[in-house]
This record gives sequence, structure tokens and C-alpha cells, in this order.
Amino acid sequence: MDTKNYLPEFGLTREREDVHAVYVPEMAFDVASEAARLRKVMDANDCVNIFVSEGACLDAIIKELEAKGEEVPRDAFGHPRLDKVNVGAWFAKQFGEMLGAEKTMVQKSGYYSRAAAPIAKDLELIQACAKKGVECALAGIGGVIGEDENKNGELRACEFPRIKGGKPFDIDCAWFHELLDAIGQPVAAKVSAE
Repeated sequence: MDTKNYLPEFGLTREREDVHAVYVPEMAFDVASEAARLRKVMDANDCVNIFVSEGACLDAIIKELEAKGEEVPRDAFGHPRLDKVNVGAWFAKQFGEMLGAEKTMVQKSGYYSRAAAPIAKDLELIQACAKKGVECALAGIGGVIGEDENKNGELRACEFPRIKGGKPFDIDCAWFHELLDAIGQPVAAKVSAE
């Protein structure tokens, strides 16, 4: 992205395209202080771009809904149905009001990630995964192709039973701290796993 050309004369700047905040379920944050920080970003750039991981602030959202007497849809195991709780809409409403935004837009992360052009390293990984996928398919090996963290990063077909949601993100990894520092977002406390 550092080599991308912008046209500030037409309001097209890197600052307007950047992500200004990242919220994940594993990291707490103070809504009021973040709103104050983001208000400054909005005043400078006329927009704020926020990445919200599915499940971020879920407990607070559920408490708010239940306090209003609304029933939170749950799956057969009693877990809240994230598609029905609509974390993105909650963030848009909260921050939209606190920032004085005239309009908000929520996009699913899949759309957002597919909008980014791949870099050379991405293309290499895509090509290697496609090649390994064909090899495994021809050999009758099922699974999801990826760099297996349980096998020293070996590119292989990871077994389906091992792939499941709910694995917490490590907010202490160096690249995440570098990202937050680059966008001016403070690192907050870990949310305790229940």
C-alpha cells in the first residue's frame, strides 16, 4: 500500500482509505475514549473505517438487548447466534451517534478482505495452496489446505475435525501491536475467557 498513488485534490488519500480501529473479542476497549479518538480521525479525514471482528463486544450487546426485554436467539448449544445479534449494526449505531456521523455503512469482512489486491507473498501462498489442494484431491486426502501450526507450518490438508471456531486470537502477537500502533489505537487489556 505504501507504493499506491493517491489524488488528494479529489479527496482520495491514504488516510481516508486506512483502517482506523480494530476491535476483536479478545481485547477490551473503552467506547467513550475510542469515540473521542475516532472523532479526531473523522474531523481530519471526513470518515472513519473500523474493522470489527465477529463477536467483538458480544457480552455488552447481549446485556443491552436483554435489558430492553429483547430475546437473544441462541443455537442448540445455548450460544448466541451471531448472525442474529448483528455486532456490526450495534457498532455502527454506537459510533455513528457518538461521532456525529451523518451516515454509516457496514460491510461483512469477507467483502472487505476480497477488496484488497494481493501482494506477491499472497499470490505465492495462493498458488502453493492450489497446487497442494490438487495433489491432496488426487491422492484422496480430504481437509482444508493451509500452513498447519501443529506441524511446524507445513503446508498440508488439515483434518476437518481439527478445524473449528472459537479459537481465541492472541492479542499479544507482535504484528498486532505494530498494527494498533500504526493506526494510533491503544493496546487494551485482554478479555478474560469464560
